[in-house]
Amino acid sequence: MRSGGVALGGMGLLAAALVACGSSNEPDKRCADRVTLEKLNTKECKKSGGRGSYYYGGSIASNNRVSGGSFDKSAVTRGGIGGHSGSSGG
Repeated sequence: MRSGGVALGGMGLLAAALVACGSSNEPDKRCADRVTLEKLNTKECKKSGGRGSYYYGGSIASNNRVSGGSFDKSAVTRGGIGGHSGSSGG
């Protein structure tokens, strides 16, 4: 009986951790070139005169290009568990 209680307690902790991870309203972001859509080192977005801009949502394709997101942060939303990431061209 104790092992069942421990398993249930562990599941509760896991559920709480997942909810905490998914509670951010910030979409994923990565640094990318606005023209080529090439994923860049984050430094290119942070330094003055860098050639990168933050790209929100989406993913990185096998050719190291970003897709499925937007350079416009407000065009991308992030949900919690089972959430949906919307996107817009841009």
